[in-house]
Amino acid sequence: MLKIGDKKLINAWAFYDWANSVYSLVISTAVFPIYYAGLTASEGFANADGKIAFLGTLWTPTTLYNYALAFSFLVVAFISPMLSGIADYAGNKKKFLKAFCLLGSLSVMSLYFFTGKETLWVGIVFSVLASIGFWGSIVFYNAYLPEIAHPEDQDNVSAKGFMLGYIGSIILLILCLALIETEVFGMYDKQFGSQISFVLVGLWWLGFAQITYRRLPTTEKSKLPKDNYFVKGLKELQKVAKELFGYRELKIFLISFFLLSVGVQTIILMAGIFGTVLGLPTLNLIGTILLVQIVGILGAYLFSRLSNKIGNIKTLKLTIAIWGVVCFIGFNLTKDTPNVDIYFYVLGSLIGLVMGAIQSLARSTYSKLLPETEDTASYFSFFDVTEKIALVLGMITYGVLIALTGSMQWSVLALGIFFLGAFIALSFINKTKYVK
Repeated sequence: MLKIGDKKLINAWAFYDWANSVYSLVISTAVFPIYYAGLTASEGFANADGKIAFLGTLWTPTTLYNYALAFSFLVVAFISPMLSGIADYAGNKKKFLKAFCLLGSLSVMSLYFFTGKETLWVGIVFSVLASIGFWGSIVFYNAYLPEIAHPEDQDNVSAKGFMLGYIGSIILLILCLALIETEVFGMYDKQFGSQISFVLVGLWWLGFAQITYRRLPTTEKSKLPKDNYFVKGLKELQKVAKELFGYRELKIFLISFFLLSVGVQTIILMAGIFGTVLGLPTLNLIGTILLVQIVGILGAYLFSRLSNKIGNIKTLKLTIAIWGVVCFIGFNLTKDTPNVDIYFYVLGSLIGLVMGAIQSLARSTYSKLLPETEDTASYFSFFDVTEKIALVLGMITYGVLIALTGSMQWSVLALGIFFLGAFIALSFINKTKYVK
């Protein structure tokens, strides 16, 4: 078994970001949302009011998709703490990582069968299951960070994962775009090219994950009573919750992480739709998404190195300040703004600079603040639940403000308030041995 800090172990762990980030880019951000929007807007799909029927209720296509994703986040927020408690008790994090990865990758491939009005249920159901698979696996993946890297190395290791994720997802997105937008592969139907892309994402995710599985440590306990896994898991979770809320710095950090996640995750999910409202063509939007990923590689690297020099808290504050600038620029952009496409590219560059950086630093900072413990999955489940609840709140806040004001600009500005709260909360964290 490889020891903590071993480069082979670290590379294998980071490679799961390479494997699963294609879901974040191709399915969550770039290809599937555009595919879904185009399909549901096609002739005969919606009624005269532009609404579609699902589960006996009429929905606007965007609302249905947003609610489906919000439901998936709530499912993960509900089940991950219980499962992580069981995983810590039994020592089988890898089994849960594999199970969620399998669920997510097979669900993504199943989106191939979403081809029209009659198969809308396929698109919605497997979008939900793919999201559960992705976010569920992330809980157990993140929980390995304290086990594979020493505290002083965790900023760089966490950033390495995000950088590999950006590189891998860019490669596959370019391949998918070639399938969809060109005749290089002999595909003259953009819809079929998109369907093949969903299969490729699932195969990429599941295939490259095997590299991670081969190296990650397995600490499963050999003798366990078979009839009380669930009860023992809940007790394990209860114990961790009591410990967690006894650590002042962890509590404050989770408050800050909650507030910044409301802003970060909502902007990531809604950026494409915001660009559509600004009147940008599809190729321009995808080009901006690629720009975000490329700049994200540089941002994750630069800010991880900066944190080594000035500390995690100051570096996180800097990234939050840049996110605040993003909100201000977004608020001032409208469809009638001269050269709005250039401003949108600038906005994308800023988002790319801090997107991976803030997520990477948040993950490593939380890991550094943890006490010495074997219950890493349970601790990281609280980290994950915080993010998921923040996501739901962000989507609701965004939607309510659009309904009240009729404009996305005020919703973007409101997210800046959450970033301000996160910045203030970080100011109350005292320095520790590894977090300064």
